[in-house]
Amino acid sequence: MAFMGNQNHLVLTFGILGNVISMLVFLAPLPTFYRIYKKKSTEGFQSLPYLVALFSCMIWLSYAFIKTGATLLITINAMGCVMEIIYIVTFTIYATKEARRVTVKLFMVMNVMTFALILLITHFAFNGSLRIQILGWICVSVSVSVFAAPLSIMAQVIRTKSVEYMPFYLSLFLTLSAIMWFVYGLLIKDICIAIPNVVGFTLGVVQMVLYGIYKNSNVEHHAVVEPMSNVVVVNPLGTCEVYLIPVTNDVNEKAKKGAEDAQEKEISVVDIGNDQLPP
Repeated sequence: MAFMGNQNHLVLTFGILGNVISMLVFLAPLPTFYRIYKKKSTEGFQSLPYLVALFSCMIWLSYAFIKTGATLLITINAMGCVMEIIYIVTFTIYATKEARRVTVKLFMVMNVMTFALILLITHFAFNGSLRIQILGWICVSVSVSVFAAPLSIMAQVIRTKSVEYMPFYLSLFLTLSAIMWFVYGLLIKDICIAIPNVVGFTLGVVQMVLYGIYKNSNVEHHAVVEPMSNVVVVNPLGTCEVYLIPVTNDVNEKAKKGAEDAQEKEISVVDIGNDQLPP
């Protein structure tokens, strides 16, 4: 009885810590949306990451509702749904007509139709514990599938030898969040919660190692145009990580080349003018 009491306390502790850390990560896009609000433009940002994050939270929330004793899983994903909806609405307000159209289309296809289809199939085709298992493995599949984002970031860090677009604290929070939810999953004997966070923890540790290797790398960055960025969201379990990824490298290179060409032309004009001046 004492052991069971201690285990319940541990479940509550790790669940609350997981909620707190995950909520901090959910707040990470706030600077992005403050920038959008100030400039009244979504610039080079995209809505897809927030739609994916909302979809993940919705799936995990539906799983938590049919699973007993998953109150802390409900709280974090409910908060996640609220935050992501706020982000999506804000994006839609300031987006261009085309970006707004794409956002609404993706929302209807992914967050309405696909989500409704999953709920209908799992509700009518399966019963009892089998329904919980099927929906749980769907959650695992969604969570693991989005780990391509941090992998691409790590590849970029290795290629450029720069950690400019892989913030250390976000990697740290990803790792801490994965630890909390992994232990929480083990304590309540839920492999569907534990598995995605094994991947999340591994990637978080690798990211911090890469940060330690390349943080003092002397790499020169020549940016003519103010760097724009997209936000990629990763969902190990009802949480998200935000990566700033340059999306105007080509623009910067063209701007740099254009500036160099303009400078060369200016020098040529000056030389011609000097040649035409009387001695």
